Amino acid sequence: MIENCGKHNSLEKNKDNKPNFKADLLNKSKVRKVIVVVSGKGGVGKSLVTSLMAINANRLGFKSGILDADITGPSIPKLFGISEKAKILSDDVIIPTKSKTGIDIMSINLLLENEKDPVVWRGPIIANTVKQFWSNVIWDDIDFLFVDMPPGTGDVPLTVFQSIPIDGIIVVTSPQELVSMIVSKAVKMAEMMDVKILGIVENMTYFKCPDNGKEYEIFGKSHLKEISSKYQLKILAKLPLDPKISKACDLGKIEEVEDDFFGNVLKEFNLEEKLKMKIAIASEAGQVTEHFGHCKEFSIFEVEDGKVISSQTIDNPGHKPGFLPNYLNDLGVNVIISGGMGSGAISIFNEKNIEVIVGASGKNEDLVESYLVNELKSTGSVCHQHLHQDECGE
Repeated sequence: MIENCGKHNSLEKNKDNKPNFKADLLNKSKVRKVIVVVSGKGGVGKSLVTSLMAINANRLGFKSGILDADITGPSIPKLFGISEKAKILSDDVIIPTKSKTGIDIMSINLLLENEKDPVVWRGPIIANTVKQFWSNVIWDDIDFLFVDMPPGTGDVPLTVFQSIPIDGIIVVTSPQELVSMIVSKAVKMAEMMDVKILGIVENMTYFKCPDNGKEYEIFGKSHLKEISSKYQLKILAKLPLDPKISKACDLGKIEEVEDDFFGNVLKEFNLEEKLKMKIAIASEAGQVTEHFGHCKEFSIFEVEDGKVISSQTIDNPGHKPGFLPNYLNDLGVNVIISGGMGSGAISIFNEKNIEVIVGASGKNEDLVESYLVNELKSTGSVCHQHLHQDECGE
């Protein structure tokens, strides 16, 4: 059984002698972006949102996949009308099943002899199975891998956040008063695990009457604006309560739903930022410097398909207030890495949609490699001393 295989899941220690829970992909696998769909409770439509996002990504020309992490309540195969089982090769390597439109799907129901049999396993076994859905499955050149999570904040979410390099999570809610508490739990866990929240989706927001075209709030008034403002979350979509969608799901024909709820959202996630991008490091002698504006030079790395294809070093042209962020933006920089930076410079970079990593230390090449595998995290280091404010780009 899959839960007994441990070949790709040995617990190692990192250089600080702390447990390393990271799970590696197979050599034959390639996944560019991982987006996790979560909620603090069940029944809000996580699987629906996961499926529609994968379908919309597929229609945009991206290769998408779905990892169904809801082991005890898997619904993805049912939504897609999939009955064909996943193939298990030697060494417990698994080939996922493809949907009618070519979406790679891995779910526990694709391994069970009878999909109606319950999965009665303890938490650690369930969590380890999800981990192996990442490390034992051949994910063949996937642009977007969407992970459909079980509700809550238990073993599986913890395992996914610790083991898989996540590009961001999407929180799914419904229009009830209880939703504030649900979102709060999801947001706090994301903060604890240092995972980026891409935004929030509200499901079952309204019902549009086919007779008069009016929209009725069946489950009460939406609180999405207040919640998004409270937690500073971007509203990605409001999904209707639509009998057409419900029928398509029941019939296993979700790929026939024509509505494009997430096309623009996926474009905003901008896959190209990881395929083709420029990373600038405020540096001196091959090392990142402590202060952004005071650096001797900028080392700029050009990345394509997750690999560095070229690099160059340019002298710091000067640090007049507000000049450097605009200068680097004109060079096409997507990411700036520094030891510290003034809040004014950070604000300008944010306005330009340039990612800021501060609190970094070490060799330039090592920092770029760490960033590309999602292991470089910002410490939020901002220069507040008057002496350094101008030097750091304010």
